[in-house]
Amino acid sequence: MDAQIVVAGALFSAAGLLVAQRQRPPELAGLWELPGGKVAAGESDADALARELREELGVEVSVGDRLGVDVALTAGMTLRAYRATLISGSPQPHDHRALRWVTADELDALAWVPADRAWLPDLAEALSTSRREST
Repeated sequence: MDAQIVVAGALFSAAGLLVAQRQRPPELAGLWELPGGKVAAGESDADALARELREELGVEVSVGDRLGVDVALTAGMTLRAYRATLISGSPQPHDHRALRWVTADELDALAWVPADRAWLPDLAEALSTSRREST
């Protein structure tokens, strides 16, 4: 049986990186994550991430390069992050408690879901690179 892939979107803007606060399950409620979800059968990672961000945030995105390493969630489930660029819409927390834009300096202070912590160095690097490019 193939592993279930879960995709997460690193959505960057001039304001920083968009992070989402989980509502559920109870053991993860209140923790912060990159928004995303499961890849459906026959769906590419990019198509799944675009669909999940449309459903969870109400935005249209363009999915870019992979970010960081694959993270094993369970024996049969792997989490994978991608860069995403906002095409249209304003992110709204349809499936989360809250959303916020954070800078590289704020990453370590957030209470992250454990799996997403693996990407903190990659996210910090991407944020500092995008800030240098926008100045």
